[in-house]
Amino acid sequence: MSSSPLPFDPTQFPRIGIVSSFDELVTARLEGGVNALCWPRVLDGDFGEVERSLPAIDGITTLDEEDLGGLNLNPAGQRAREHLINDQRLLTARGLQPSLDIVPSGEPDLGDSPVRTDVADWHVDSATVKADTYLCTYFGEATEGVLNEDTLGQVHVPGTRAKLLQLYGGADDANFRSYLAEHFYDLHYAANSEARIYSFGIGHLWRIATQYPGSPVPPCIHRAPTTGSDQTRRLLLIS
Repeated sequence: MSSSPLPFDPTQFPRIGIVSSFDELVTARLEGGVNALCWPRVLDGDFGEVERSLPAIDGITTLDEEDLGGLNLNPAGQRAREHLINDQRLLTARGLQPSLDIVPSGEPDLGDSPVRTDVADWHVDSATVKADTYLCTYFGEATEGVLNEDTLGQVHVPGTRAKLLQLYGGADDANFRSYLAEHFYDLHYAANSEARIYSFGIGHLWRIATQYPGSPVPPCIHRAPTTGSDQTRRLLLIS
């Protein structure tokens, strides 16, 4: 494993901190406006072979070590498998609960809500206590992030708020704000036309800030890629 050129210019994204080891990733403080940390890596091995060796799925499916161990892989695929298992063990040893997921391709079901609430929309993760999210895309399209300064909460977009208020059927008061939170509308954002967007890249391990009471930094706004039915599935680690 070696360091990798990042898919963005760090000087243009002041909210991103770059670290050089796993220990630094988990121990560095998110402060001073920095709400995302990236450990750049080049992981050897054929992650595509791992993906191709997995059976067809109807929805997001979590893989455990037994699932991975049962795959018949070439040496390059075996090296990829070792990285997948090792990353899970590293995070588990820190008291985290990582999940390695195979994510099917296909457009999300958007429904008829004024605000999308799927992960392919700009959003933040939330928690009731101090917590961060760890992410790594091993194969397929990568997660994207956007600077907070270049977004506006969907519930603060006048036209969108009016539609949500109509859907709610009541006054714009504390109960309405509770309604927005209960339906996760308050976790979603609209990026402006000149928003600075960055890719999380492939193989890089990230730690991003969530929205929780008393957080010293704003949460990291990010989204999963939207993939067509003809595109490859994703291998994603999240904790």
